[in-house]
Amino acid sequence: MKLMTQPSQVVTVQVPFRIVKRGGRKEMQLPAGAPRQCKPDSTLVKALARAFRWKRMLESGEFDTIADLAAQEKIAPSYVTRVMRLTLLAPEMVEAILDGRGETPSLSKVLEPFPVEWVEQPIHLG
Repeated sequence: MKLMTQPSQVVTVQVPFRIVKRGGRKEMQLPAGAPRQCKPDSTLVKALARAFRWKRMLESGEFDTIADLAAQEKIAPSYVTRVMRLTLLAPEMVEAILDGRGETPSLSKVLEPFPVEWVEQPIHLG
């Protein structure tokens, strides 16, 4: 059996993108209007899960104070309070973060103070 080979052709593909830091890691960002895959930010999803878990632990009486919880988790109480603030996000924002829909804010952005009024959150967090 004889294999026939074609002359090699060079194909150049250009894809416009930029590199941005999200949640402590680098990510490729496509230009506006480009089709996107729905991929949740794993760092942000993990922070949401922690926030709701810690809230449940405090509400159940497993821990009396945030300081007790922070000591058990071996992290600073100030970090626990910043992460627990994520439980105040609007349900639509939580769903969008979990589904990877739209332009979700970075973890550092949501750890900053934000309005507790749900209608103002998308405006403030972008």
